[in-house]
Amino acid sequence: MPVLLTVITMTGDMRKLVLSALEDSVKELSCSMDAALIPEVGSNIAYALPGARDKDDVAAVQGRIVRLFGHPHPVGPVDFGASDHVARIVLTVMKFDPEIRCAANIRYTPELIGIIEDLLLETCSFDRGNEPPGTRTMDWGVAFCCRSGVPDVIFDRGAVGKEPMIRILGQNPAEVAAIIRRISNRLQPAARKAGMNRDTGE
Repeated sequence: MPVLLTVITMTGDMRKLVLSALEDSVKELSCSMDAALIPEVGSNIAYALPGARDKDDVAAVQGRIVRLFGHPHPVGPVDFGASDHVARIVLTVMKFDPEIRCAANIRYTPELIGIIEDLLLETCSFDRGNEPPGTRTMDWGVAFCCRSGVPDVIFDRGAVGKEPMIRILGQNPAEVAAIIRRISNRLQPAARKAGMNRDTGE
């Protein structure tokens, strides 16, 4: 087989593997993720090709994962180029550790950070108020937290017009989904009910 055709075939196979792994984890999150973890803007999970350079090399859920009748619901299928926000998180992290190719965003609350710390996950936060002029928040904030090594979790407490957010990082979607499942299992029923009531207006 000619070299060029071999490279194209291997690239195509890798894209299929990335999509398949992401699809499996999205299905798992649909069943195991507590809907109270989904922020107002929705959640997403992104998985990059090895050596990814731009968002077209990063697969994610089209339309994000939202709450529907109290359950997580992927709006569309997974595809490359489906996310800008979470894809930029992954691409920035990969500049510090190319093995960390997956990220997902969930709601921020102090209680959730407490759960994450109880799970012995390494966390780092950034303050949007310290963002240098002329930079993009995610590029700067994620890079700020990865200077001394990539943590398991990066979060911020928001700003005017910006929802606070937790970002879970991992080598692959199965690892990230497992962390989200562990967080979901730790949520207290009262906290889940309060979170859902705020979202639905009940």
